[in-house]
Amino acid sequence: MDSRLLEILVCPVSKARLTYRRDLQELWCRASALAYPIRDDIPVMLEEEARELSDEELALLEEEA
Repeated sequence: MDSRLLEILVCPVSKARLTYRRDLQELWCRASALAYPIRDDIPVMLEEEARELSDEELALLEEEA
């Protein structure tokens, strides 16, 4: 994931910054509690393609903040 792209991408729902999860190939948003997939190195920034983050995943984001 290009770091310059990550700097300008925001969650389409909350407009908040995203956290790149390389291991899962996802972009996580704490504010909306959604994870956006990255397919073939392209972020899929559609709410209907996102999945909800679990409580454990949200706690992990809080720890990293």
